[in-house]
Amino acid sequence: MNKTIFTILLVFVATVGFSQALTKADYIEDLDYLKKTLPVKHTNLFAKTTKAKFEKLVDDIVGKADALNYDMFTVELFKLMVSIKDEHTFVERKFNRIFPIQLDMFKEGIYLTGIDSAFASLLGSKLVAINNHSFKQINALFKDAILSENQSYFNDHLLHFINNPAFLKGLGIIDSDKEAEFTFVGSNNKISKIKLTSLVRNDIKKLNLVDGAAVLLSKKKKGNYWFDYITDHKTLYFNYSKCSEDSSLPFDQLNNELFKFINAERPNKIVLDLRYNNGGNSGILTPFIEQIKNSYLNKKHHFFVLIGKNTFSSAVMNAVELKKTSNATFIGEETSGSINHYGEVRGFSLPKSDIVIAYSTKYWEVWKGKKGPLKPDINIKYTIENYMNGKDEALMRIWAQ
Repeated sequence: MNKTIFTILLVFVATVGFSQALTKADYIEDLDYLKKTLPVKHTNLFAKTTKAKFEKLVDDIVGKADALNYDMFTVELFKLMVSIKDEHTFVERKFNRIFPIQLDMFKEGIYLTGIDSAFASLLGSKLVAINNHSFKQINALFKDAILSENQSYFNDHLLHFINNPAFLKGLGIIDSDKEAEFTFVGSNNKISKIKLTSLVRNDIKKLNLVDGAAVLLSKKKKGNYWFDYITDHKTLYFNYSKCSEDSSLPFDQLNNELFKFINAERPNKIVLDLRYNNGGNSGILTPFIEQIKNSYLNKKHHFFVLIGKNTFSSAVMNAVELKKTSNATFIGEETSGSINHYGEVRGFSLPKSDIVIAYSTKYWEVWKGKKGPLKPDINIKYTIENYMNGKDEALMRIWAQ
């Protein structure tokens, strides 16, 4: 059965120029449409909230309509989605600007891991403020707009939006979507402030940034899926970063090559890395799952699955299936996606702003009785020092087994 549960409608949305011209009446029309439409289309909108609470929150936004701009309206919709407590029901707005900065979460806090070459000396520095708002203040504001029951889900989405000028502006952290001041503290306790100008882009991966840890194995190649052999540890590393067919390499072909390599080289260990996979079609990985279950590698201390804060949706379904049917040891962090969840996403556009509201159409109970995210057997706390030195604590733990 095709288990696609994270299909997002691709809808062309309004330009910034159009969106800024919206009136109070426009916002109210959108909110009225949302109030009537979402309960009808969602498979069970009031599973974790009530109709009365939902409608009151919508009415509260209506009461603010005089003071709203497009970015503030977007964030108000994000806050409304938090009350629904469904990780697959969310606001899908086309953001068209981004700050050229990559940040990641470590044991010690949020650190700079990618930046323009002009600021390369700051790589590995800790973020402490944006426009004089402390990170503690920023974190609190984000918790109003992003689900935080699952810390991994919150961390993943905070990192996704913290370089988004429109989102930061909507939260009141910055005044303009063109510029912001980021404050960092280095390992020598030196404080550095840099002003960044946002770029007309919507994907950080397409920017030519200097990476603080380009030597990490997980960054060695690009693509939806690939594998590499670590000779020194007789370990086959299989990176599966997207539940989607790669047009240049069908998954069946990759899977055949992978098991041909296993049969020829007889590695001692195999690692399936799902840490950066946020979903798609869970059926893509089925051929691998079926073959690995019958492999000599399917035993403790020989088969490892890496999960983390980016592991979501269909990738969680793949991980759960392996947890239930194989002898793999799971290493890393809790997944951002829940084991059992609402999904099979569809979407509709609000009539005036053209913002898309994605909503769930089906409940997936993949492991009866389980609640919350999938937890690893061995929890890993990643450190900025190891990251900057190109060391992956999860792999280090595997090679120590």
